[in-house]
Amino acid sequence: MNEHKRVLGIIYIATAALQILALLLVYMLFSTIFAFVKDEVPADEVWILELIFNILRFLPWLVVILISIPSIIAGFGLLNNKSWAMVLALILGCIKLFSFPIGTAIGVYAIWVYVESNKLEKLQPK
Repeated sequence: MNEHKRVLGIIYIATAALQILALLLVYMLFSTIFAFVKDEVPADEVWILELIFNILRFLPWLVVILISIPSIIAGFGLLNNKSWAMVLALILGCIKLFSFPIGTAIGVYAIWVYVESNKLEKLQPK
């Protein structure tokens, strides 16, 4: 079961790194598009565009803070066999279930690893 926890930790770290990279690319794309669109908008309507851009600029960082960074923490915790890491991985796995199809597969795998590790803990004598 420790091998599955290790694999899950590697998956969490890799997917979080890819999410951060993708969000940085999206951020750069929006910044570039904003620079071109801003020149085409009349001066009295620029404030609406800036408001929309500020909201779009904030959302990727919110995703990074709420999902990617905890995934990296859970991944390193699983690789180092920390007791709290499996619970965090389960919570993040439940959140990842909504990210079809890859996130769903990762979420199902995280739930399976959690259930199987708890079965083994209950079977071991204390």
